[in-house]
Amino acid sequence: MTNEQLIEFAWGLANSNQTFLWVIRPDLVRGDNAVLPAEFVEETKNRRRLYSRCPQEQVLAHPVIGGFLTHSGWNSTMESMCKGVPIVCWPFFAEQQTNCRFSCKKWGIGLEIDSDVKREGVERLVRELMEGEKGKEMKKEALKWKKMAKEAASEGAGSSFRNLETVVQQVLLAGTTVSK
Repeated sequence: MTNEQLIEFAWGLANSNQTFLWVIRPDLVRGDNAVLPAEFVEETKNRRRLYSRCPQEQVLAHPVIGGFLTHSGWNSTMESMCKGVPIVCWPFFAEQQTNCRFSCKKWGIGLEIDSDVKREGVERLVRELMEGEKGKEMKKEALKWKKMAKEAASEGAGSSFRNLETVVQQVLLAGTTVSK
């Protein structure tokens, strides 16, 4: 992102009056270091955590997490769904636009942020996600996806597991037939 986008995100988060965790990697700002305005740091000091790295899956699994801002890459989208966390999508390239469209239009777990990021838009989406009716619906949908993911991955439930089990059984049966 650009330094201007970083500042717009920062003030959008600050103006939303929500508690947040923000991972700001050293390479987040294109061609520059990520530097947040001192006023932002002071204004949000009692309701924010800033880190340069974090274990994303563990954070998403924590029950206090109400939403996740993502570029909508496949891994982050799946991790959010599997943990039951609705998302704010900010796609850039590759499969991200497709994942964002599915998250917002088909799966009901996402809101898309305008590519021309403005603090008012960030504030509005964060408030909608955390307090609004659409946000409550998205949370319900995200929890449904979490349940389906858990069921699909449980032993014996998913088709991949069943198919592998069938192959193993056929190989074992073929082995016993040959040895007789």
